[in-house]
Order: sequence, then structure tokens, then C-alpha cells
Amino acid sequence: MRKFTTVTGVAAPLLIDDVNTDLIIPIEHCVSTPRGQLGRVAFEAIRYRSDGSENPDFVLNQHAYRGAPILVAGANFGCGSSREPAVWALDQLGIRTIIARDFGDIFYANCLRNGLLPIALRAESYARLVAIGLDEKPVTLSVDLERCLITMQDGDSIAFDIEPARRHALLEGLDQLGETLLSLPDITAFQQQDRVRRPWVWQTVPATAESKKT
Repeated sequence: MRKFTTVTGVAAPLLIDDVNTDLIIPIEHCVSTPRGQLGRVAFEAIRYRSDGSENPDFVLNQHAYRGAPILVAGANFGCGSSREPAVWALDQLGIRTIIARDFGDIFYANCLRNGLLPIALRAESYARLVAIGLDEKPVTLSVDLERCLITMQDGDSIAFDIEPARRHALLEGLDQLGETLLSLPDITAFQQQDRVRRPWVWQTVPATAESKKT
């Protein structure tokens, strides 16, 4: 997993509530579209017109916001069904962090497992951010995970919260397997002690004729 330290760039405003995972990536693409191509069908329903051409009103189609690494959303972003491809699709669009009022719980967890930083702001902090005119002109933000700060163009900053263990995993680029491997010395020591304490658990059962067939 890629490490996340600081990301600076234009913040694309998608200031609508209840953007669900089906809008981010339709269910049919979860099974029919190769994982590496999910980015091209992200937000398909609002990103393209019925004839397949780009919808110029969709923020990520606009020149100033193409490839924006920061997405500022509304409340309850990523609600709906559990689907990890929604996070993969956003990542392939170049998005590294999503700032919202709050998130769907499973989507939030999936972001963290895939190296995207989801930032849920308190109501007052979210209002301060939106008040700088994100939807009126391109605004550059800097998101610093080490200091847990969002810094705006005028130098003003907004603090955000994240669980320490999740912050550490993002900073170090550790997915769930990587986090487990950090405990490998402890796991190995336990296994060695358990072999002495309960040797019968570690005995190898000879294969039977039936098991060899399978």
C-alpha cells in the first residue's frame, strides 16, 4: 500500500449528500470491468451523457479539476452497499483523500485499507472549509497526515481526527497483511512456546487414502 504523508492539490467539490457506492461504481462494473479499468466508469451515471460523451457539468470532467487529488464531498459519502471496488475506482481517478461531513462506515474502512485518507470533519470545521468558495473557483488545499491538518491557500488550517492505529498504517503504507507481519516475531515465539506446551496440537496427521484422493 502506498504511504500517505502530505497531499497538496486542487480540491474538487462534489458538495452533495448521500453519494452512495452504486453511484461511485455501478454494481455491473464490479463483475464485468477489470479492476485496473474501474476508474473510467467511476461516477458513470453523472459523469457521462446518454450518448457516452462527457457531461461538462460534472466537476471531474472540468479542466481545472481533472486529476484532482482531493475530493470534498457532502454528508454520508460512500453510503449504501459494501463494495471495495468503489474505493479502487476513486483511487484510479487520482483521488488520494476525501473530505466529507461523514462517511458510510464500511466505505470509510475500505478507504483506509486501500491507502486513501477519508477525513470526517465536525460540522463547524466543515462549514469553514466550504465557506472559502470551493464551488466558485479552484482552490488548492494541503492535507498533512503527520500533523492532522488541512491547510488552505491563505494559510489558515483545520485540524482533523483519525484513529492513531489507522494513521500509523497510512503513514507507513501498511495494509492488513503488513500490519500482521509486524507481529511476526511475537507470532513465532508463541508458536514455539505452544509446541512445547501443547505438542499434540502440532502433530502431523498422516494422510489417509481418502484424503489423498481429494
